[in-house]
Amino acid sequence: MHMIRKAIICLVPLIISACNLSSTRPDSVDPAPTADKSQTLTLTAKNLADHKPEVSSSEINVENDLENSVAHKKDHTNLWFLIKDDLQFDSNINQRSVKDKIAWFARNQDYMDRVSDRAQPYLFHIISKLKERNMPLDLALLPIVESAYQPFAYSPSRASGIWQFIPATGKRFGMKQNWWYDGRRDIIAATDGALDYLQDLHKRFDGNWLHALAAYNSGEGRVERAIRRNKKAGKRIDFWSLRLPRETRSYVPSLLAVAEVLRNNAKYNISFKTIPNKPHFEKIDVGSQIDLATVAKLSGLTMDEVYTLNPGFNRWATDPKGPHRLLIPLDKADAFKQKLATLPKTERITWKQHNIREGESLGKIAARYQTSVSALKSVNRLKNSKIRAGRSLLIPTAKEKSKFYTLSADARKFKGLKKTGDGKRYIYSVKRGDNLWDIGRHYGISVSQLTQWNGISKKSLLKPGQKLTVWAKQNENKKDGSLIKTVAKKSLGGAYIVKRGDSLWLIARKFDIHVKDLLKWNKIKKGKHLQPGQSLIVQQTVAGA
Repeated sequence: MHMIRKAIICLVPLIISACNLSSTRPDSVDPAPTADKSQTLTLTAKNLADHKPEVSSSEINVENDLENSVAHKKDHTNLWFLIKDDLQFDSNINQRSVKDKIAWFARNQDYMDRVSDRAQPYLFHIISKLKERNMPLDLALLPIVESAYQPFAYSPSRASGIWQFIPATGKRFGMKQNWWYDGRRDIIAATDGALDYLQDLHKRFDGNWLHALAAYNSGEGRVERAIRRNKKAGKRIDFWSLRLPRETRSYVPSLLAVAEVLRNNAKYNISFKTIPNKPHFEKIDVGSQIDLATVAKLSGLTMDEVYTLNPGFNRWATDPKGPHRLLIPLDKADAFKQKLATLPKTERITWKQHNIREGESLGKIAARYQTSVSALKSVNRLKNSKIRAGRSLLIPTAKEKSKFYTLSADARKFKGLKKTGDGKRYIYSVKRGDNLWDIGRHYGISVSQLTQWNGISKKSLLKPGQKLTVWAKQNENKKDGSLIKTVAKKSLGGAYIVKRGDSLWLIARKFDIHVKDLLKWNKIKKGKHLQPGQSLIVQQTVAGA
């Protein structure tokens, strides 16, 4: 007892002095080149509980011998359990929807293992940003519900990235989106945007986090209308009493269930793989466009690793106009910076001279060289897209063949799919831990489509090696002169709502079908004008799908 009292007396001044140190965030600023990388920031439950800035970059290791008396001050080597000690939301485990979700997570250890593997590069950064803003660490679990921490997740509603922003909301929160780059997948930009949005919603809904989360999923206007409707009817306005879309009624309980399983993981017999309590990457500004193959060579990373840390880049190189920020693992950052400093700027990008031939357009040339019209115009100082035969263009080109860039936008579209003879039907081979939701998110198709194509139930348990049919096609649409390849959402008996300016020819081209088929399926006479808002059948039922 005397020894315990003595240990506590020695421990308290150390903690007090540590909390008074200035804040250092190695994940948000580039450490000085001379910084001692053996001294890394460790997030602590004590810091989180007090809502203080992080302590200095020197690591604090509080011994846990006195765990019973100073448990709230202990450090964690596993970030999941740091979150566990700071969970703030009530799990609402008496709600049926929460119980169902808890049961699902509790019987899917493989899923939680995959989530941990994917979250490992990002979790320290997200926790640091939440702590910096004094936001609940429960929100670090939100990407599990949104995307299973899959940086390339893409939903049928065009939501993208671990935080699942649709294009309009991404732009609203400052995420640049073009042919080269999509900020909705950029871990830094998307995390900042997601936390900005969540803070705005929290304030808008008077500090009610469940309302804010519901609005993040379905839109603030929808939640506000549901609240007004209940108020007018004299009903309760808590989340559980609101009339909201089915997806939203499932979304919030999913987050609460994940938190409950983490809070009582031993009870549910679920383990959480260790994610080290230290920064994973350093942000490095390379200053100009660079080929990602060069980044891999200089850093010693594989192309998969380069894209996983920098999933915002769509193509073979960074965006010519920026951002020029790259995330590099902390243990490789210094060597990368040293090699980059000695690399001649002419070797960052490979250049070719193209002699313009009769009939060529800037769009065709851009597609041929896997670049964009805007990049060609910028490099060649063109005011418009007009070019003349006989003249030449300077073209930025990939150093390697397209298949080398393993997680570029084009490569991801059909990664893991085996092509069949007709060129549209693909086969996916189920891997251990796969589920319909994950597979659908990866290819931008819905669970309903997968189940229809494969004649299975949404509740079906998949088996490793099982073959799933995925209908996909490549549309060649011209947008800004560049070639865009898309995975078609080919639902049986699909419908298309006519927009202003549409024609049968344009719609047929969009869905890779014939005008005569559109006329036949919709019993339309040739020459008849379409009306905005008109519904058309655009996909014939696929036999055996």
